[in-house]
Amino acid sequence: MELLQLKYFQTVARLEHMTRAAEELGIAQPALSQTIARLETELGFPLFERAGRGLRLNEFGKAYARRVERIFLELAQGQRELAALADGTQGQIELALSVATHLLPDLLSAFGHAHPAIRFRLSQHEGTPMAQGLRRGTADLCITSPPLQHADIASIPLLTEDIRLAVPNWHPLAQRTEIRLQEVADEAFICLKPEHSLRQLTDSFCQQAGFRPRIVFESDEPAIIRGLIKARLGIAFVPALSWRGSVGPMVVELPIVEPLCQRIIGLSWLVERVLSQAAQQFRAFAAQYFEHLATG
Repeated sequence: MELLQLKYFQTVARLEHMTRAAEELGIAQPALSQTIARLETELGFPLFERAGRGLRLNEFGKAYARRVERIFLELAQGQRELAALADGTQGQIELALSVATHLLPDLLSAFGHAHPAIRFRLSQHEGTPMAQGLRRGTADLCITSPPLQHADIASIPLLTEDIRLAVPNWHPLAQRTEIRLQEVADEAFICLKPEHSLRQLTDSFCQQAGFRPRIVFESDEPAIIRGLIKARLGIAFVPALSWRGSVGPMVVELPIVEPLCQRIIGLSWLVERVLSQAAQQFRAFAAQYFEHLATG
C-alpha cells in the first residue's frame, strides 16, 4: 500500500465520481479505477458502491476514509513542525479569508517586501469551511468577520471597522454628515448575497433599527454594487476600510450613528497546531499592519 493509492482514494471519496477525480488528479480514468481496485483487493473489502453515474463510500469506505484523512493530517502537521524549526526566511503560508479581500494585495505586498522568499496559497470561503480548513490542515491562518470562536481555535482582533451607508451624490441625504439607519427604512437596498457574513450583519442592523430592508438586487461584487448605486437603483452598506476607494466619487458614504454599525475582523489559527516561523511572522505583521491602517 502506497501513499499515492491513499491520495487517489481520498480524491475519489471526496468527489464521488471516478472521471472527475481522474481529471483533478491528472491521470487516465482507467488507471485510477485500477488503482482503487488494487487498494480494495489489498484491504480485502469493497470501499465504494454505485450511485447513479457516480460513486459513494460504503460502510467500509467511510471507516477507512476517516483513517486516511488522519494520516494526511499527521503528515501535514509533521511538515509544519519541521518548518517551525527553520528560521522563517522561506516557506509557504496557507491563508484563507472571507473578508478584507480589497486590503489583501497591499497587505501581502508590504509583507513580501520584508520576506520575499515566503509564498502564499490563498483561498476564499464563507462560514463553516473556514474552521474546517484549519482543522483539516488546508489553512494555517484565516481572516474572518467575526473572528472564529471555537474551543480549539485561537483568534486575535485585527480591526474594528465602521459600516457606512453609500448613497449616490444626487440623493437628498448626500449632504448629511451622519444618519440614523431608521431614516432609510423605505429606501431600496442593494446588498450582498445572504450567505455573506457582512450581509447577515447588516440585516441585523436593520432589525435593530426596526425594519427589514427592501432589497432590489443582490450581488457578490462591490464594483457591481457601486455601479447600481450610481444608476440610481438603490443605496447600500459599505465597509469603511475594506472597500476604501471602491465606491468612487459619484457615491457618498454616510456614517451611521444609530444603531452602532461596526464589524470586527480577526485572524485565527488552530491551537494545537505548530505554526511555521513564516506563519508566525505573518501573524505578527498582519496585526501591526491593521493597527496602522485603523489609525492612519
